[in-house]
Amino acid sequence: MAKNAFAATAEVERGFIHERTLIGLDAAAANGKRIPVSVSTDRIRCMTSATAADYGWIRSSSSLFAYGLEFGYTLTLLRGVSPSELLRIVEAEPRGVCQGLSKFIEAQHEFLDGHEEWPEAFLAGAFTAQGEGGDWTLALEFGGDLGTRPRLMEALSAGTRAVSHSSNGGKPMHFFHWYEEGELRTTFEWPADRTGSTPDALNPLMLEVGLNPSGDEDPDVDRKAAVLALAERLTGVRVTEELLAEAEYQVGEVPEEPVEEWQSK
Repeated sequence: MAKNAFAATAEVERGFIHERTLIGLDAAAANGKRIPVSVSTDRIRCMTSATAADYGWIRSSSSLFAYGLEFGYTLTLLRGVSPSELLRIVEAEPRGVCQGLSKFIEAQHEFLDGHEEWPEAFLAGAFTAQGEGGDWTLALEFGGDLGTRPRLMEALSAGTRAVSHSSNGGKPMHFFHWYEEGELRTTFEWPADRTGSTPDALNPLMLEVGLNPSGDEDPDVDRKAAVLALAERLTGVRVTEELLAEAEYQVGEVPEEPVEEWQSK
């Protein structure tokens, strides 16, 4: 019964967002604005119809993802690269395997308890998930920044696609990054303030998931849930509470970022 109710709510929300999308496109056209559509994002749009309503579960008090929203997290999706290869590329020291998200969170606590001060290194847990074109690796961190380090994301996305989103927990800072072939295509903290080599390429998809690339936000749309939906549009990976809770995480300790790299940002 509950699942049917959630499904019905999601379908209604899709209808509302579709209407808002058409209104937004018409308004942009009336003002002489052009919203570009790239070939790749147009193809992905046919693959998944995820919206913010599909990710309402992240706000559940019983969801383990609530830990990430409170503590801070980064979630990275990488196509065609295995979890072990991802950890190798980021020079992570292997730390074993955790069966399920609760065990990974326990490992995170033990890691922090082993340091008197906040460590510059952090744990990343990675596993394989099905998405557009086959296997993707989902990497999750709490308090880490793997998905926001330019050097690492450029290396990881060489010859493929990588998408990440993050939150720093206590402060309202939430970032989204889309890399293609080693190049940062679109990134933003606020949907209307985008940078990258193609900052407007995702505008149609953003409108459809509930994000307004032109400015004012819809108070009825959960922006974080919408960002997860946008990541699904780009990857085909449906992140669910069950997926995160039951996955087998390959864990590695990612070293701190060299001083010369963060000074050059």
